[in-house]
Amino acid sequence: MPVLTEDSPLTKLVKKNEAEQLARTKGLLSVADLFEFVPRRYVRPGQLTDLSSLHVGEDVLVVAEVKKATTRPMRNRRGKMLTVVIGDDLGNELDVTFFSAYGHEGKLKPGARGFFVGQIGAYGRRLQLTHPEYELFDDEEAGEAAVEWYRTHRVPVYSTTGKLNSLRLRKLVHTALDTVDRIREPVPEDVRVARGLVDRAVALELVHRPAVDDQPSRGLDRLKFDEAFVLQTILAQRRKAAESELATPRHPRPGGLLAAFDARLPFELTEGQREIGEVLAAELASERPMHRLLQGEVGSGKTVVALRAMLAAIDAGGQAALLAPTEVLAAQHHRSITTMLGDLAQGGMLGGSEFGTNVALLTGSQNTAARRRSLLDAASGSAGIVVGTHALIQKHVQFADLALVVVDEQHRFGVEQRDALREKGIRPPHVLVMTATPIPRTVAMTVFGDMETSTLRELPRGRSPIATHVVDADRPGWVDRTWQRVAEEVAKGHQAYVVCPRIGDVDDESGRAVGGASGTRDSSDEDAGWDAHWDDDEDGADGAGGDGDGGPANELTGVYAMLSTLRATPALEGVRIDVLHGRLDADAKDATMRAFSAGEIDVLVATTVIEVGVDVPNASVMVVVDADRFGISQLHQLRGRVGRGAVPGLCLLMTQGAGERAAERLDQVASTTDGFELARADLLLRREGDVLGARQSGRGNSVRHLRLGRVEDEQIIADAREDAFALVDRDPGLREHPALAAAVAMRLDEEQAAWLERG
Repeated sequence: MPVLTEDSPLTKLVKKNEAEQLARTKGLLSVADLFEFVPRRYVRPGQLTDLSSLHVGEDVLVVAEVKKATTRPMRNRRGKMLTVVIGDDLGNELDVTFFSAYGHEGKLKPGARGFFVGQIGAYGRRLQLTHPEYELFDDEEAGEAAVEWYRTHRVPVYSTTGKLNSLRLRKLVHTALDTVDRIREPVPEDVRVARGLVDRAVALELVHRPAVDDQPSRGLDRLKFDEAFVLQTILAQRRKAAESELATPRHPRPGGLLAAFDARLPFELTEGQREIGEVLAAELASERPMHRLLQGEVGSGKTVVALRAMLAAIDAGGQAALLAPTEVLAAQHHRSITTMLGDLAQGGMLGGSEFGTNVALLTGSQNTAARRRSLLDAASGSAGIVVGTHALIQKHVQFADLALVVVDEQHRFGVEQRDALREKGIRPPHVLVMTATPIPRTVAMTVFGDMETSTLRELPRGRSPIATHVVDADRPGWVDRTWQRVAEEVAKGHQAYVVCPRIGDVDDESGRAVGGASGTRDSSDEDAGWDAHWDDDEDGADGAGGDGDGGPANELTGVYAMLSTLRATPALEGVRIDVLHGRLDADAKDATMRAFSAGEIDVLVATTVIEVGVDVPNASVMVVVDADRFGISQLHQLRGRVGRGAVPGLCLLMTQGAGERAAERLDQVASTTDGFELARADLLLRREGDVLGARQSGRGNSVRHLRLGRVEDEQIIADAREDAFALVDRDPGLREHPALAAAVAMRLDEEQAAWLERG
């Protein structure tokens, strides 16, 4: 075998089909990637297991001999089942079962000896291993050497992929460790010693082939630090480069539009809103482009903070653009901003304020006349604020002088989309990114990113508490009581949301709309966006619709099936019910939201299109159907639509047949309305790749080892940030640290780095 380096592609180590499988399923392209693919657990054999001392549930590695092997046809499907009896030298036996004999019956013949690794189960009164991994000895001498090695080492268990089982992966890693010419050391010696870290070569040995008495965790801590250190080095380099960018300072103007707005505010700003407003004003007045994340609890008043910053930018002679992820939210922002400004939003119009400006709306489905008017207002500068969706970033959209870009719900936009809007400024505009606190990616950016962060924790006065309860849809009495409760709120003059995970067909009125009905999943925008990232299978891909507990998924309830169900519910007789979803045209969506806001609709059956930004203070109750199919963050966002006025909010999470993990998520949401606490819970439940969204370049996850939400891992990130920024300050080009430069180039491409920086 040729000498390998960490940069060598895996095709130098394995056959082409195996390399393709590792790349496709695990994101492993190079030898360095293979080193980073750490075991998920270890079997600690000590003395090899005596078959007479095995217990159900025990993870074992046994050396044994095949005594007999039999095959028989499967009863309920095609193929043959293989049952093998293995025994030790003392005459004890253990059953080994394969539900597919293919590939095994030719190897596991009487007299064959080898290792068998798996978890002990039981069938009848006999113990058994089901589909264990195994390795047979070629000859007596090889067998003795293997036995001796296993007596003194822990056995790493890797997540399997196709035909590449854990034992095969272990052999590949061992071959790579024995063949690589030199293990790269990206962390400088002084940093490594100061942090008490082992050499990287030692760390890889501890992780991949630890002795019985070794501590693999010491090796993993080193790999975690490396991961954090490389990421923070990239961020430090980008920050250094960004310092050369110049923005137009936007100095505040006394007695202008902002002052007029503040004077007529019908409520008092919270202390947090005032403090963050001062920070934003100072950064707008700087020559360095502001890039700040404004995160806050659902209903904490982020929009008012952002609006005050936009008015300050207008006072300084510039314009502001507000980018929203959906047309419903864009229209809601346009309506609420115009309402809050009053005559201040009628600049140049009869009856408008002398300080006034115009607020334009730009979306993809506007008619030609409205669109042309908004484009002209943006290009001429008569519109100080332009609110829009992705339509804002199209090439033909121009601004007279774009001073500030506000991005709402930043996790829904790609880096390229946000950059396209930033490039519309004469100079780089200032950027304010808003998001609700419990978005896991945002928490990740708070820990990792180079973005300055402000947090609103205090809720404005007048916000009412929200009670949350889980409703078991398998109990008909609970379901009936849910709709009675909705009817009671409507009878009091209040309104309700019923949220479904999919749209369904307009004529879909036959399916049972509780606990899953209504056909096949459609392809609406909302359906693609719900948070079904829950999966207990460590070796599988993300679940996109499973219940997260390995069981079959119920079909999802559609809006139209639910509409039919509610109209047929006696408790809701006479209640005005309508639907809202992303497939409706813009005029229909806007008309429905206006009607609901005006109290002309009692119950709005909707998809997650109402997740953010929708503000109807009279809405007091929300029912989320198939709640187990949503993530913690999305459920918290959804329930933030109720309790926005003087009436206490009620959120009912309806679920049917939820698995253990799904039930745990729902209980967590029901137990607290603290978004910060829920964000941590969400981080601990999700995978790292899901959190950081770094599956963009084909290299797999940029973060493999660190777990956000764990205090010890976040401390590692903080330590690495301190060391990396100090190093880059001394050596921006990494000329004195070639191993680190190589690790940086290998681990992250420019796209991933930009994502990490901008969140």
